[in-house]
Amino acid sequence: MKTAEKLAAGWLLTLGFMFLAISVSEIIDKSAQSGVKVYPVEGEQIFSSPNPAQTSKDAIVGGIIFGVPSAILGSWLALSLYQQNRKDKQVLKQQNNEQLRSQFYQTLQQNQGRVTLLNFAMQSQLPAAEAKKYLDEKAKEFNANFQVTEEGAVSYHFDV
Repeated sequence: MKTAEKLAAGWLLTLGFMFLAISVSEIIDKSAQSGVKVYPVEGEQIFSSPNPAQTSKDAIVGGIIFGVPSAILGSWLALSLYQQNRKDKQVLKQQNNEQLRSQFYQTLQQNQGRVTLLNFAMQSQLPAAEAKKYLDEKAKEFNANFQVTEEGAVSYHFDV
C-alpha cells in the first residue's frame, strides 16, 4: 500500500510541476513576443492560430488550474507518508527500548544484581559496544558498583 501511495505522490507532484511549467513558459513566451513583429519573406506564408493571444491565455489558465491542485495534493500525500514513516520508526525504537529494558531487569534478577558485559551482550544480542554503553548508563542511573577481574573484565553490581 505504501508503494502505491509513494507512486501516487510522485506522479501528482510531477504532473503538477509540469502543468505549472507550461504556464510559466507561456507567460515567458507571451512577454518575449509582445514587442516582436514577424514579417514574411516574399513567397513565404505564415500560419498562426486564429487567436494566438487567447490560446496563450488558455494555456496559462489551464496550467494553473491543473497544476496547483496536483502539486498541492502530491505534496500533502508525500508529507503524510513522511510523517507516518517517522511515527513508525519512533514506535519501533520505543518497542526496542522496552524490550532491552525488560531483558536488563531479567538478567539482573537471574544473577542477583551481578551483570557482566559478555553475559548482557549475549542475553540481549547487542554488539559489545552498545551493551557496554547501555550498562554504563544504567550503572550511573542506579549507582552500581564495578569490579574488575584480573583478566580485565568488568562486572557490574546492582543493589537488588
